Amino acid sequence: MAKKVAYWTTTVIVAALSLIAARSYLSGEAHAEFARLGYPQQLRIILGIAKLLGAITLVIPGVPRFKERAYAGFTFAWICAFVAHYLFKDVPTAFMPLVLLVILAVSYWTRPCGRVCAASIECKPVDVAI
Repeated sequence: MAKKVAYWTTTVIVAALSLIAARSYLSGEAHAEFARLGYPQQLRIILGIAKLLGAITLVIPGVPRFKERAYAGFTFAWICAFVAHYLFKDVPTAFMPLVLLVILAVSYWTRPCGRVCAASIECKPVDVAI
């Protein structure tokens, strides 16, 4: 039961924060931040769409392959965000993506078997020799 609570709590946090970021990116609120970091505005639109789709994918049932890709996408995006802010000497902001990465990792490690790809070892039956 605790594993299920941890999964849903962390997954909802990641999805909610990603939806907020997607709204910020797509509405233009993050325009100045992307300009300050020297990134093209097209990246803001692409990331906004990706975060929106990733947040939806994490909470809907029955698409484990897409969930794996959403977890990977968020991981890459937040590692890149950390590096970008850290190299820009924006240290207080730089560590927020790492906090999100830890929350994402808890969501990933506590996900139920129904949300794991069939190719994953975690939910395959184990042969036990008696």
